[in-house]
Amino acid sequence: MTDAAIWLCDPLDILAPNAARGVVVQGGRITELVPAGMQPQTADCVVFDASRHVILPGLINTHHHFYQTLTRATPAALDLELFGWLQALYPIWAGLSPDVLDAAVTTAMAELLLSGCTTTTDHHYVFPQGLEQAIDIEIAAARRLGIRVVLTRGSMNLSKRNGGLPPDSVVQDEDVILADSARLIERYHQRGADAMVQIALAPCSPFSVTTQLMRSTAELAARHDVRLHTHLAETQDEAAFCLERYGRSPLDYLDDCGWLHNKTWLAHGVHFNPAEIARLARAGTTVAHCPCSNQILASGHCPVCEMEQAGMRVGLGVDGSASNNASNLMQEVRAAFLLQRGRYGVAAVTPRDALRWATTGSAACIGRPELGVIEVGAVADMALFTLDELRFAGAMDPLSALVLCGADRADRVMVGGRWAVIDGAIPGLDLPGLIARQNKASRTLHASYHG
Repeated sequence: MTDAAIWLCDPLDILAPNAARGVVVQGGRITELVPAGMQPQTADCVVFDASRHVILPGLINTHHHFYQTLTRATPAALDLELFGWLQALYPIWAGLSPDVLDAAVTTAMAELLLSGCTTTTDHHYVFPQGLEQAIDIEIAAARRLGIRVVLTRGSMNLSKRNGGLPPDSVVQDEDVILADSARLIERYHQRGADAMVQIALAPCSPFSVTTQLMRSTAELAARHDVRLHTHLAETQDEAAFCLERYGRSPLDYLDDCGWLHNKTWLAHGVHFNPAEIARLARAGTTVAHCPCSNQILASGHCPVCEMEQAGMRVGLGVDGSASNNASNLMQEVRAAFLLQRGRYGVAAVTPRDALRWATTGSAACIGRPELGVIEVGAVADMALFTLDELRFAGAMDPLSALVLCGADRADRVMVGGRWAVIDGAIPGLDLPGLIARQNKASRTLHASYHG
C-alpha cells in the first residue's frame, strides 16, 4: 500500500481523541479521524478491520547501541557496574566486522519493529579498523526493514593511553571523526516531516572523548543544523571522573563545550540535582530514560517526575542490548512505569504516562513533533496490538492492559502508511534465518577475542 487510502476501522481502543470509529491514512499521513458512529469523508477507502486491535502511535526509541545485540548475557560482563562492564566488553567489540555488524543491526531493528517501535535512534561509537562504514551498514538495513531511523554518528578519541576508558583499537582521530560525520550528513540526512533517515552527532561520553572533540562536534552540528546526543550523568563514577579531569560536574562540562541547548538530547540523566534539572529545562535539553539498563547496571533512577515538573521533556530508550539484554520498546514502557511508580507513588505515574514517554516525549527528544501522535496531519506511524493472549484475559481497560499485563509484540506496525509488520511478522524477513545468522555472528565475535 502506497498512496491508496486505508481506513483502520472500529479499533478496540485508540490513543487518540475523536477517533473511536477509526483513522484514515493517505499518502503516508493521517488525513482524518473518524468519530464514533460516523463514516469517513474520504472516498474509495481500503478498509482494514482493526476491531481486534488497540492502536497506539508508533513507539519511538531514543537510545540504543545496535551492535550490542551480539554480546547479550556475556559472562565476563555480568554483575558489573558501568565502568567495569565497559572494560570487560570493549576488547570483544574491538573484533566487530561489517558482516557481524549487519547481523546485529538487523536483529536490533527487527526486534524493535516487532515490539511496536516505528522510529529508532542508534548510538554507534565503536569503529575498529575495517568498520569505517558502520553507519552506512545501519542505513542499508533500516531501508530493507522499513523502519524510520535517526542514526547518531558516535565517536571516541580518548583511549586508555590518554586517561580514558576504551582501548586504542576502537578509537579514531578527531579529523577522521569530523570528516566522516560531515560525509554522513551530506549523503544521508533528510529534512522534513516525512524523513526516514536522519543523522545526529554523538561523541560517546566525557570519559571517552576529548574536550576539543566535544566542541568541534557541536560546531559541526550547528553548521549543518543537526542534533547532538551523548551519555551524561549516568553514574557517580562519571561525575567523579569529570571532577578529577575537568574540575567540574558533567553538566557544567557539557555547558562549557557548547552543548546546553534545545538541539541536544542526553542518555540516562540519572544523577542531576534540582538546580541542574532547572538549567536543563531552561535550555530545552531533553533526556532519554533507559530504565532497564539503569536497573541492570545499578546506575540509579532517572528523576523523571522532577524533570517533567521543571518543564523538561523525557523520552524512552532501550539502551544497548548488552546492558538491557533486549531491544523491546513495549517492555521498556512497562519497566519505566514500574520503576517510576515505585519511586513516586500511584498518584504520580499512570500507564498512560509511560506510553506518553515512549511517544510524544521521545518525539521531543529527536525534534520530530509530527511523530508519536495520532492526529490529522501527523505521519502515519502506528502500532496495533491484540489482546488475545492469556496474559490479557480478564483485562478491562485495553490501553492500560498493554502496560500492566506486559504486551511485548505488535500484531501490525505501520511506518509512513506502509505495513512494516503484518500478523506479527516482518514481510520478507526470514526470522529463523536471522536468528541463526545472529547466533553465528556472536560466536564469531567472541571467538575472535578469546582466540
